[in-house]
Parts: sequence; C-alpha cells; structure tokens
Amino acid sequence: MQKHAGKYTIGLGQARMGFCTDREDINSLCMTVVQNLMERNNLSYDCIGRLEVGTETIIDKSKSVKTNLMQLFEESGNTDVEGIDTTNACYGGTAAVFNAVNWVESSSWDGRYALVVAGDIAVYATGTARPTGGVGAVAMLIGPNAPLIFERGLRGTHMQHAYDFYKPDMLSEYPVVDGKLSIQCYLSALDRCYSVYRKKIHAQWQKEGHDKDFTLNDFSFVIFHTPYCKLVQKSLARMMLNDFLNDQNRDKNSVYSGLEAFGDVKLEDTYFDRDVEKAFMKASSELFNQKTKASLLVSNQNGNMYTSSVYGSLASVLAQYTPQQLAGTRIGVFSYGSGLAATLYSLKVTQDATPGSALDKITASLCDLKSRLDSRTCMTPAAFAESMKLREDTHHLVNYIPQASTDSLFEGTWYLVRVDEKHRRTYARRPSLKASALDEGVGLVHPSTAAEHIPSPAKKMPRLPGTAAEPEAAVISNGEH
Repeated sequence: MQKHAGKYTIGLGQARMGFCTDREDINSLCMTVVQNLMERNNLSYDCIGRLEVGTETIIDKSKSVKTNLMQLFEESGNTDVEGIDTTNACYGGTAAVFNAVNWVESSSWDGRYALVVAGDIAVYATGTARPTGGVGAVAMLIGPNAPLIFERGLRGTHMQHAYDFYKPDMLSEYPVVDGKLSIQCYLSALDRCYSVYRKKIHAQWQKEGHDKDFTLNDFSFVIFHTPYCKLVQKSLARMMLNDFLNDQNRDKNSVYSGLEAFGDVKLEDTYFDRDVEKAFMKASSELFNQKTKASLLVSNQNGNMYTSSVYGSLASVLAQYTPQQLAGTRIGVFSYGSGLAATLYSLKVTQDATPGSALDKITASLCDLKSRLDSRTCMTPAAFAESMKLREDTHHLVNYIPQASTDSLFEGTWYLVRVDEKHRRTYARRPSLKASALDEGVGLVHPSTAAEHIPSPAKKMPRLPGTAAEPEAAVISNGEH
C-alpha cells in the first residue's frame, strides 16, 4: 500500500483498512457487539424476543451464527428468541432488519425488542481487490419509541440474477469477482430502486394533497453500502443524473446549468461514460458534501464491512451531528448485495432532541466512534499480508489454537480460544473495565435486578395495535474492528 498510496487513497477514497487476526471470527465479532450493546444500555437478555443475524461470512454450512450468540443468553434463561441468519452477499443485514421490523408490526410480536446483528470479514486474494477488504459488525435494537423511524411503504427494491460477486469455492474465503460487472450491477440497481422509491413517495404525497416530484433535495442525508468510498460519490452523482432526466423542466432549473448536453442520454448507456460521470460528480459535489460525506467516516477508516457497511455509514452520521441537527431529518439508505439484491428505503429522525431523549442518547453512545477508530493498532502492509497468509492456511483446520496474541484486542472483545477435533469452537472474552465493575456489583445486569436504561417493552410499554403500529429502529451500539 505504501507503493500505491495515490491509487488507494485517491482512486478508492480509502485512508485505512481494518482486518482481524486468527483470534477473531464471525462468531466472536458478533458476540462482542451484542454484549457491548447490552452492557452499555443495561439491558437484560430476557427483553429480547427476536435475534436476527445478517452475514455472508460462513464458517459452518448448517449451524448459524445466531445459535452461537445464544451462549450470551444462557444466564438469563431466555431461550424464547425467534429469528435466524440471513445470507445474500452484503444485503443480509438489511434483510435481517426488515425481518425484525416486520415482526414488530405483526401479530407474532410479544412486546419485546428485536436485536439485529450485521457483521462480516471481507478478505480477498492477493491482487488489486485486496485493498477493498475490511471487517466489522454492528448491533441494532428494533422496537417502539426509538429515535429512527422507518417510513412506511417507502422501500424501492430490485432483485436480479447476476454473477458479479460470488463465493462458489467452499474451501476458500475468497470471492470470484467480475469488477466491471459488479459496478454496473450496483449502479443499475440504484437506478431501479430510486425509480421505485420516487414513485411510491410521490403517490403518498398525492394522497396528502402534495403533487410534486421527489428529488435528492428531499433527503437530508443519503447513505450507501460502501464497497469503497469513491463508488459512493459516484452513486450520489448517479442519483442526480436520475433527477435530471426525470425533470421535465430541467432546462429552466439552474441546478442543472451546464448539463444540457446530456438531456437525451439513456441510463443504461451511461454506466461507464466518463463524460457523464465527471459532469455529474462535479454538479453534485456540494450535495455530496452536505448529504453523504459524513457517512463515510467508518468506511474511509475501516474499509468494506459487507453486511454492516451501510449501518456503519448510519452510525457515522449519528456520530458527527448533534441531536438538534438531526431532529426531523430524512435519511435515505441504499443497501446492495451482489447476486443481486438491493433496496432503497428511508428513515425519519424523531423531532425530540431534548436532553435525555432517545435521540440524545443514541448520539451520545456514538460520540467516541472516531476515537475508537483512531485507537486501533497500526500495522505494516507486510504484517497484514502475513496475517492473510496465516488465515488462508489455517481457517479450515481442526485441533487448532490461534497463533495471534490477544494483547492487541480491545477490552471486552470476544476471541477464539481453539477449534477442537470436531470443528467445535471455544471462545473467551478479554476482561474489560465494564466487566470489572460488574464483578463488583456495579450496574450488574440480571433479569431480576437490572436498572433498565432502556425499559423492556414487554414490561413497560403497551402492545402496539397491528394496524397502527409505527415500527422504529434504534441503533444503540455498534462495533467496528
């Protein structure tokens, strides 16, 4: 990476890339963020009624990551927890979120929270794709009275068969990637999803007596699944191109000044048109700075986290704006997974930004996001390559004890202790200051004694009517590695 700094920092828009040693796997990553979420918010495990995991990092073709996470529930005695893993490339986290929202809306909901975990380890073979890797996990609570509200009926989805990125070799963690096709699939899915979303919100507005077209200006923020940061900037420009072609009065709109020559282009002919790309990236540069740039904090510093990428983008926005700046805003969310599956949906931020409000708490919980990213250990490219080689050689072994030290792990991190002769994995947790406090009886979380920072909906919140419930999502805690 030192030899090609401009290629990666400018060409891809990446400053740093996270990776993990053989001491961490997808199970341990997800265990870490779940326990962090529960401890930070003094939540008891018996207030969780559904647990969904979105991941494409498969270490067992039968046993789910979710069942591994149930180890964390054992002390509470809560085994009545619905949900399972969802897999389709980088889209699995969003599918898990939708499953959780649908559960809260349904007659099956029992008043408890849904917990969604999205996590992945993105690794590539030696070559040009390797710098687009990364690793991370995000844990989210779904339930009532949260600061981020799903806008009903406003999902634009596109599903299609494509071999743009896939993992057919069961013995390898590395994908088969058609780079050019992957970019085309991503951008064409964005076109389709944005078109469907615009039609749906336009129809809603017409019913409310507002006959106007939806444009980028109606989003306060737009966040994207981020394979690499430069693609996100191109994607926002792509949405502006859609607005431009959809505007019947574009010749009179000063926003599009200088773009008149592109009035007759067809979307399907522009995926690799450098003139179109350059013109609309320039025209949308201010919109990018206002609506999207802040969302790239985690991606720029950590790389691609696959299923958790877009939710790292959401955390990045929440971490860098005050509750007052966020209150009442609309956040557009574009989620994409190769193969392919994609959805554009939107969240409305609650209007309540008062001290102690849910919005105040969620922004406060993320205020240390940048410092956590900055506190990681800087490794040389040679050390990274060595770690990847070790991963290649050992990820499938039995009777294996990981070689990496646990000293570099953050306090409170779960890690792999060993893999036995039957491929069974054992984990331990690096002690944390929080854990030490718990051992002393300070803030101890037990079903019978927890002083709930967030009340269990099963105990303290009314059952929401199935016809009127407004599902809401709270990103309470996250963990990027």
